[in-house]
Amino acid sequence: MGNRKQGNGDMITGFPFNAPCNGSWKLTLPCNKDEAQAVADGEIGAFALLDEPPVIMVTEPDPERPEEWRLDVYFDHEPKAEEIKSIRALAPTSALEKEIIEHIEEEDWVVLSQSGLEPVRAGRFLVCTPSNAVAPEEGKKMFVIDAGRAFGTGHHETTTGCLTMLDRMKKAGQNFHNVADIGTGTGLLAFAARHLWHSARVIASDIDPVAVEVAKENAVVNHVPLGMGCRQVEMVVAAGMDNRQLKRRAPYDLLIANILAGPLIELAPSFVPALQEGGSLILAGLVAEQEQAVCRAYKNLGMRLADRVVLGDWPTLRLVKRPRF
Repeated sequence: MGNRKQGNGDMITGFPFNAPCNGSWKLTLPCNKDEAQAVADGEIGAFALLDEPPVIMVTEPDPERPEEWRLDVYFDHEPKAEEIKSIRALAPTSALEKEIIEHIEEEDWVVLSQSGLEPVRAGRFLVCTPSNAVAPEEGKKMFVIDAGRAFGTGHHETTTGCLTMLDRMKKAGQNFHNVADIGTGTGLLAFAARHLWHSARVIASDIDPVAVEVAKENAVVNHVPLGMGCRQVEMVVAAGMDNRQLKRRAPYDLLIANILAGPLIELAPSFVPALQEGGSLILAGLVAEQEQAVCRAYKNLGMRLADRVVLGDWPTLRLVKRPRF
């Protein structure tokens, strides 16, 4: 998600620029996939000039209709004509569609957004939300993840792909001792890495201080010890690798980044030097047509593609740092 997505694990589906407030107003418009991608990449037109832009979220309502997306914009007041005009500019293909404006009562928007979400199973992991908790299952490590004002509950293919990749690496006998999760969101991927490699030191960062607080709360709920030592997870606020503690802890043998394709490419010159030779880098948050560009940015810096997990239109990549670099 500095791109705002870096702070929130899941891409596109549920992409906030700030947290909705209770008693807010919602404006809904249909849009196409390209328009949704542009919004997820931070292209929000006139709203980018505001200190506190409205919440802007894009959703794929029906996976069987991949070109049909929905734009939801949340305000703390009834949207004005000029604001509606700015929203419509984000979805020009909906010029003939009538926007839907509704008032949201004083309710917990996060609970509402998470209600009805089915538990996610990825490898040995079982992930659910507090509003839809399930009984533990034999052989599964269960995490109860509340998005709060962050995102990354495991219900998007990017997060699920990362969990699947981590599980696959563990099954292959790979072992890690120094792990970084960049753009941690809810903290889920950092918790999963800590579970798989008990003796590892894990550091998780996010550009959004609110997301870091949410991740800390989730750590407490899931009995994940916080701290700077082995078997613990350290939480820091950082844009990319721009943090003293992140730099001090390098080089890492495993680095995870579930953000967006643009920031993944921009951060390549920072990520690769932070990896030790032979270290693994998990990248997610990109769509299929962006994979080639992302891989090229890292291959030019001495990384090789070692594995892929593809869920729908969302690839999760594992790259390994070549020894000669």
